[in-house]
Amino acid sequence: MKTNDLEKLRLGLIRHPNIMGKDEFFNSVVLIPLIKLNDEYHFLFEKRAANIRQGGEICFPGGAVDSADNGYIETALRETTEEIGVYKDKINILGSLNTLIGPRGITVDSFIATLDIMSIDDCKIDKTEVERIFLVPVTFFENNPPEKYKVVSQIKLMFYDENGLEENLIHSIENANNPNDKSYTENVRNVLVYKTSGEIIWGITARLIFEVTKILRKKN
Repeated sequence: MKTNDLEKLRLGLIRHPNIMGKDEFFNSVVLIPLIKLNDEYHFLFEKRAANIRQGGEICFPGGAVDSADNGYIETALRETTEEIGVYKDKINILGSLNTLIGPRGITVDSFIATLDIMSIDDCKIDKTEVERIFLVPVTFFENNPPEKYKVVSQIKLMFYDENGLEENLIHSIENANNPNDKSYTENVRNVLVYKTSGEIIWGITARLIFEVTKILRKKN
């Protein structure tokens, strides 16, 4: 790099930090829906259909960013309409949370919104993706902190070149002097778990709920 390139570098540096290499992740967006019943707000949850990825788990409406979507909000609105049949004229976006980076190369951008519907009977769910939907009062999560667990993932680290041929680039994995060093082959992470009367809510969905309740607990 020459002296004249230093100013070019300075001008090219970012002003607002984001996620480096975000386009290489699986980028997803979810909507965190709130419904008001009897003067109290409830989260609306989905139970995923059994025959799809992560079937049977509890989540919010959402999915992968489509190249045709004009921004993340449009992704959230589109997925909500497709999955639970609530159209964008009934969805009032309040704002967003920070981007969440999941453990398996996934990013989650989330938007909190109120739904202008009287009950979940006004929804028309897509049975190919959603087994059922249900409500839980927000106060339940305010009054019941999540349990904390550790999840251990075993990793098989392999490298493939552009032609699909395997190549061992990190020889220390096989030739490590310390066989107890699992820094390459084992991942330990903390997960949050909420146990409701009907379902267990954990992982990314639980983390999003926890972040919402953190905002609600802040003093004015």
